[in-house]
Amino acid sequence: MPKHGKRYRALEGKVDRDKQYTIEEAAALVKDIATAKFDETVEIHFRLGIDPRKSDQNVRGTVSLPHGTGRSVRVAVITKGENIAAAEAAGADVAGGDELIERIAGGFMDFDAVVATPDMMASVGQKLARLLGPRGLLPNPKSGTVGPDVTGMVSSLKAGRIEFRNDKTGVIHAPIGKASFDPANLSANYAALVSALEGAKPSSAKGVFLRTAFLTTTMGPSIPLSLSASAQS
Repeated sequence: MPKHGKRYRALEGKVDRDKQYTIEEAAALVKDIATAKFDETVEIHFRLGIDPRKSDQNVRGTVSLPHGTGRSVRVAVITKGENIAAAEAAGADVAGGDELIERIAGGFMDFDAVVATPDMMASVGQKLARLLGPRGLLPNPKSGTVGPDVTGMVSSLKAGRIEFRNDKTGVIHAPIGKASFDPANLSANYAALVSALEGAKPSSAKGVFLRTAFLTTTMGPSIPLSLSASAQS
């Protein structure tokens, strides 16, 4: 959408650029700036006080949002034996072993997340790393997508667990819900994300960790957020 179109300029006028909004204020303002004909995603963008060129300062983790993301997540599970039935019972959209690996290698991509049990990771790494890695879909223990508990992994993803990681500029981008959410639920999801980020602060990162934060909707302008003293420590 044109950033300087009439509609966008009108929405920008609803945001005070000289103000840093509390998350409660910003969440309430979402109803005024999310005017698209679809349920816009609400995202938070944090600029971190890290040097992303240093591997020991990169930030990565997961968080279960208490009110979910408002998005249906299609989960593929790569496992074998009785874990296949357990994955399906937990709500996996597709589950299988070597045959599923071959399907994915052949172009099957009808999923948003992939989890795997440890006994399948050698095959996954060998046959799917180049395909899933660039898409951010390769199972990884750090993102909670590799482990023996397929029921727990699938249930968490379906319930709204998200992964966060900084980009090459040291910025975290993460969804916290939809514009249709109650502002209190958006605020609660934000609080959960901030807590997870604080817990993931690298010990080698010095000074202010959470530098700036902005709330945005899919088609709307960004809203500058006020960060509490605890979030900035």
